[in-house]
Amino acid sequence: MKIVVIGGTGLIGSKLVATLRNHGHEVLAAAPGTGVNTITREGLAEAMDGAQVVVDVANAPAWDDQAVLEFFETSGRNLLAAEAAAGVRHHVALSIVGSERNPDNGYFRAKVAQENLIKASGLPYTIVRATQFHEFVAGIAQAAVVGDEVRLSPALIQTIASDDVVAALADVAQATPIDGTIEIAGPEAVPLDEMAKRLFAVTGDTRKVVADVHARYFGGELDDQSLTPGPDARLGALRFEDWLVRSNAAA
Repeated sequence: MKIVVIGGTGLIGSKLVATLRNHGHEVLAAAPGTGVNTITREGLAEAMDGAQVVVDVANAPAWDDQAVLEFFETSGRNLLAAEAAAGVRHHVALSIVGSERNPDNGYFRAKVAQENLIKASGLPYTIVRATQFHEFVAGIAQAAVVGDEVRLSPALIQTIASDDVVAALADVAQATPIDGTIEIAGPEAVPLDEMAKRLFAVTGDTRKVVADVHARYFGGELDDQSLTPGPDARLGALRFEDWLVRSNAAA
């Protein structure tokens, strides 16, 4: 089966391409660097030729609210039109748990817009909503620096390893579309400030982490439901601490 992975050279995409190839599929890693651009449409029709499944894990190249929205809307329209013309039978998209519950977060708003385009396209689809990745905790902490402190909400977060995200996406890509959304998350929910403390304990970071219920997470305040999945979520196997130990050893 031919599977096209949009964003196939990134963190998730490169691992997904390797996994699906190991399962015996013909997999195209589609990205601007490989000659496929969903914004300009360069190479898009050629990439779709003969494809049965498309998995979109592309990330916006800029973080400005308007730029992110324009990226996902333009990329989504171009990609879905190319898939319809080629007769693609399953569109899989990676999105974010809690997107609709965080309207002050411009990136989340853009992902909701992307999801709405997919739902209105008429193509068979599955949307996979993931919680934040273990790999993102350091960046989340860095974005919360105020002076010499790291101020983070104590709201729950349930981060997941990128390898567990890839495993779920691979399963979905090889399955029948559900014309709906599934959620995936890590094995445990932990207060966000506690996650940073655990990270710093392993990395030797001496900055003080302060729990602040009013600390903003990329634009909005959080509660325990903001970034956590529903009861039917598929849970990954790798805990944050185990991932930290493995990553620190590799580094």
